[in-house]
Amino acid sequence: MESRSLRSLVGGLIDYAGLFPPAKLAMQPAAEAYFRALGGPHEWMLSRFVCPATRLAELSAAASMLMPGTNATSGYREFAAAGEPWRISALVEKPEELDLIDRFNEQHSREDQGLANVDVLEFKVDGVEAVDRILDAIAEDVFPFFEVPAPEKLPGGDARGFVAALAGNSCGAKIRTGGILESAFPATQYVAEFMVACRQAEVPFKATAGLHHPVRGSYPLTYEKGAASCTMHGFLNVFVAGCFVFCKAFDAKTAEQVLNESDPKAFICTDQGLTWRNHVLDITEIARAREAFALSVGSCSFDEPVEDLKKLGLL
Repeated sequence: MESRSLRSLVGGLIDYAGLFPPAKLAMQPAAEAYFRALGGPHEWMLSRFVCPATRLAELSAAASMLMPGTNATSGYREFAAAGEPWRISALVEKPEELDLIDRFNEQHSREDQGLANVDVLEFKVDGVEAVDRILDAIAEDVFPFFEVPAPEKLPGGDARGFVAALAGNSCGAKIRTGGILESAFPATQYVAEFMVACRQAEVPFKATAGLHHPVRGSYPLTYEKGAASCTMHGFLNVFVAGCFVFCKAFDAKTAEQVLNESDPKAFICTDQGLTWRNHVLDITEIARAREAFALSVGSCSFDEPVEDLKKLGLL
């Protein structure tokens, strides 16, 4: 049985991104995987289904019978009819794609179409000048994340200026923490400085890519046999560091030490709180940080994080 502190730390953590590499599933199996996870014993760890705005119509065709509502097929009806509407995070590349989101939300506001709602948007922008324009264009009932450009595209490789430009708006920052190439994994110093900048600017964040495993270590880059390996960030490292930055004002140097931690036993989760090398967070602090600051991680696998936590004896 998992501890209360682990539940606070990873509850609703994973945005399921099975459409994206390295899993790169087709829409139907991705939707079915999300449906199964929603009905599984660890559904409390699951959050949104991540989908490009340009594929929302495809999602409707593949998944409407799985979504809650009166249209569920006989094999799915009992669970689907009783569930909450699917929450969708849509990746947006062009302004005209916002109409696709409105269309999707209108269609899936009706039970006979399957209940679902896009309530989060994710934008990849070249610079901060696009942020205000996008904020003016989107509806007030959706929450946008703006992906920080890669370090090589930032002045001095520093994300602080980009994050500071988001301050004062109802939006979050998104950091890419990996990919299918070793070069896609940013240095721990960069990630630590990003989180501290978010705390100073009062901007929440999400992370995406390369965070399938709980603790920092060397793992295969893809699921192909014989795939090359590299050192990857752990999602426990990232979100424990985020909680300490938010609640205990860890500076970038100390946060980097959490991100570099490779010993699973250094993270102790109990019903009272979480400890990392004599630094302690109680349940309330973890919950507050997760709700207001360290929001979610996009992962192309849900099973892999669950299985790894089981192997560590945390689930």
